[in-house]
Amino acid sequence: QAQLVESGGGLVQAGGSLRLSCAARGLSNSMWTMGWFRQAPGKEREFVAAITRTGSNKSYADSVQGRFTISRDNAKNTVSLEMNNLKPEDTAVYYCARYSATYYSRPYDDTRSWNYWGQGTQVTVSS
Repeated sequence: QAQLVESGGGLVQAGGSLRLSCAARGLSNSMWTMGWFRQAPGKEREFVAAITRTGSNKSYADSVQGRFTISRDNAKNTVSLEMNNLKPEDTAVYYCARYSATYYSRPYDDTRSWNYWGQGTQVTVSS
């Protein structure tokens, strides 16, 4: 069964760092843009970052620009999100996702643009 599996979440103090990983099982992601989203309690799922298939282009939400870094290893079929200088407002469930097309067709920040999702990993930042 094709699935994305996130790991690396946890509890961290404000100012700390975490590294999230997303492993693909049963599907190859090397031809697709990959991304991260997050969803805080009572809020809609929001775009965090995306990386094109070769890693040559990366996009970030304004709220994480300069603090988060997305990367990928196509040989290992993994995508990572390095999160630094974490803030309490970064607290959310973080989801890995695969873009629905092999070419840019819809905005990254639209959840309908992504057709494979992981189950999420909880990130909690304490103040």
